[in-house]
Amino acid sequence: MSSPDSDENYQPNEPEFAAQKEIILKQILSSDARLRLNNVKMVKPDVANTVENYLINLASQGRVRPPVTDDQLKQILLSIQQPKRDFKINRR
Repeated sequence: MSSPDSDENYQPNEPEFAAQKEIILKQILSSDARLRLNNVKMVKPDVANTVENYLINLASQGRVRPPVTDDQLKQILLSIQQPKRDFKINRR
């Protein structure tokens, strides 16, 4: 017999996965940091998703001490974002 994990068509339940992710983030983020992450999620969902996965990985490895403060979250956001490029246009 095949288990659901070995079935090619098996996909994790998305709402269940999102709910588990939220529970973990509530445990490791301060209320201010959660608010900031939710604001980032509205503007840049891909960046927020990257930060959420990063925080969950750190917590699972025991490399972060909850609660993660707003200032710590700001530092993580700054380290993840790509530096912006300046373009200079010369007109002749």
